[in-house]
Amino acid sequence: MTVLTEADEISEIAFGFMGSKALFAALESGVFTHLANGPLTPAELAAQCALDETRAETLLTALAGLGLVASEDGKFANSPAAEAFLVKGAKYDFGDYLRLQVGQQMYGLLDQIEAALEDRLPEDATASYAEWFADPEQARLYSASQHAGSLGPARQLARQVDLSGARRLLDVGGGTGAFSITLCKAFPDLNATIVEFPNVASLGREYVAEAGLTDRISFVAGNALDCDWPGDQDVVLMSYLFSGVPGEAHEGLIARAVDHLVPGGRFLVHDFIVHGDRSGPKLAALWQLQHTAFTPRARSLDEAWLMQALSRAGLKKVEIATMIPEMTMLAQGVKRG
Repeated sequence: MTVLTEADEISEIAFGFMGSKALFAALESGVFTHLANGPLTPAELAAQCALDETRAETLLTALAGLGLVASEDGKFANSPAAEAFLVKGAKYDFGDYLRLQVGQQMYGLLDQIEAALEDRLPEDATASYAEWFADPEQARLYSASQHAGSLGPARQLARQVDLSGARRLLDVGGGTGAFSITLCKAFPDLNATIVEFPNVASLGREYVAEAGLTDRISFVAGNALDCDWPGDQDVVLMSYLFSGVPGEAHEGLIARAVDHLVPGGRFLVHDFIVHGDRSGPKLAALWQLQHTAFTPRARSLDEAWLMQALSRAGLKKVEIATMIPEMTMLAQGVKRG
């Protein structure tokens, strides 16, 4: 836990939104993708995209100050991180996730955080993922960006857990299938069922078909909180689900997961989980605050509560470990019997 002592540390927090918008604007104009071909002057960059030359220089200067690009002899080049993660088509590119979901959807919703915290959101404010995803266009925008953003964590999960003995995976709230697709590719004997809202499930079938896994991954179209799930599962996965639903639903979700597992089956929870003393990590805590802006009844998970809840539900070998540093953790347990 970091405790601040200086005024400039407070200023860095207060002005952080400027850096976020600089990143989103650069992604919107394809700055990092253009720079992937080699260093450019502001004039050369402006000639390749919609930016004005003078304003391109202003933007590149801001990006250099943030460490996203490097400046030398009047030309700008990608930093190693920008080259790896923000260039369109790069192996680990998650720029669309940042540009579309975080920049275009999540960022604006934080304007209503004060009202959400004080329980005075107007009735027409977005109040749940169910309402949000009822709009096909919003569902498509969110899902396309979320799919791109989930591929990296999915690959990390495939390295972190051994599912070689599992045959049936239930991916509750599994979106367009980034985790299921990645896990099925990593473990050839695994078949998956994804429970997701109808508009998202429809998009997910396209990703599954593109991956050539239609015969191994199927969808149950419905709200995971109240639709039927298939039973006798070897693995139940809930990734980013708890942080987006009302807190009072958490124990019920855990109980249902255990009920749908075979004895010896494994329950996996990947989410924004904070320390038991609620001192952080910073990004996990901020993501949960962001969820509160449009799902006010959401409750952040902490390690201590989750460990106890999983044990009470009949799981053994319960453990929680970091997955995405400073952001997410992976909790898992095995059904008794």
